[in-house]
Amino acid sequence: MSMTEGPKVLPDGRSEQAADAMEAARGGRRGPFQPLRDRWNSLPRPIQWLWLLIVVALAYALPYLNFFPLTTEPGNDWPLACFAMATYALVAVGLNIVVGYAGLLDLGYVAFFAVGSYTAAMLTSPDSPFLKIPYLWTIPVAMAITMIFGVILGVPTLRLRGDYLAIVTLGFGEIVRILATIIPALKGQVGFQNVGHPPGEQANGIPIFSNSNGVPWYWLTLSIIIIVLLLVGNLERSRVGRAWIAIREDEDAAEIMGVPTFKYKVWAFAIGAGVGGLSGALFAGQVGFVNNQKFDVQTSILFLAAVVLGGAGNKVGAMIGGAIVAYIPLRFTAIADYKYLIFGIALVLIMIFRSQGLFPARQKLLAYGRHAYRRVSEAAKGGAR
Repeated sequence: MSMTEGPKVLPDGRSEQAADAMEAARGGRRGPFQPLRDRWNSLPRPIQWLWLLIVVALAYALPYLNFFPLTTEPGNDWPLACFAMATYALVAVGLNIVVGYAGLLDLGYVAFFAVGSYTAAMLTSPDSPFLKIPYLWTIPVAMAITMIFGVILGVPTLRLRGDYLAIVTLGFGEIVRILATIIPALKGQVGFQNVGHPPGEQANGIPIFSNSNGVPWYWLTLSIIIIVLLLVGNLERSRVGRAWIAIREDEDAAEIMGVPTFKYKVWAFAIGAGVGGLSGALFAGQVGFVNNQKFDVQTSILFLAAVVLGGAGNKVGAMIGGAIVAYIPLRFTAIADYKYLIFGIALVLIMIFRSQGLFPARQKLLAYGRHAYRRVSEAAKGGAR
């Protein structure tokens, strides 16, 4: 600032909104979803919750919306496709904690997905010599074990940054896959069959959560996604979330300001790993078969593409990105072999025209932040008079 400039007056809520609009106008584009977002932000909180309930009801009804052009049939069963979309959405929400909130590039997230799947298989499959427990109990066990793996990976590696961290996480994902191949207890390509599922039978004696019935699996996964979104949203607005965002924006500045960056990065890895293990356990239960062929590097890249596509740092955007990544190959089976090419081109285009993803993260850490700031500004102006 030059000697002739005076101190700048802090803007109130309305001037801040005007500044945001001017900045977007200078960028030339506000994005196709910005008018919808502005309208949404202007709604009262009860109306927002009412619309959210309608959206949730439609989400639960999705397996029954089996009509053209939405359906994936006859190539793929539509309810099972809905479950695949929900699984990828849950994975993307977990990876978004690591990549979107803490800004840590993880190319081996499929390792946590694999650990969760193997945990459910080894504790429920008759092919496993280990202790057998009910399937629903394997879900918290899988989360706990994958969180431990996240800490084991995080403690020695999270002092690295950028490309070095990406290479280490990529290597970790391959190590888990190779261990599943060479350790006899993990059965390599033979794998584990008849993995357990939640209890309950229909009137004809067929299990409710059978491998061919995707509706209950989808409902279970969707319910878990809603719970995870609520918990992640609370984390985002807490001290932990603010620390993650500070680390993502500038780790050195955050550390200088007193943020224990290493601790919070380990927390991000552990929590993200727990969600990955949860999704892996659900996947293993529905498929009913787990071997070392399901957890390759390409799958891990698709997980990362889902987060980038939807919008890193936005939990809802990551969820939608995961659903899109799972849906397109199932909907267009004829081009499924080219899915990596398609998503590669899509990501290049998004980086050109929407560098923050389809649903970019809002840089607001507090709910009602504008309202609170406006009231404080008005009170300060009144006191100055």
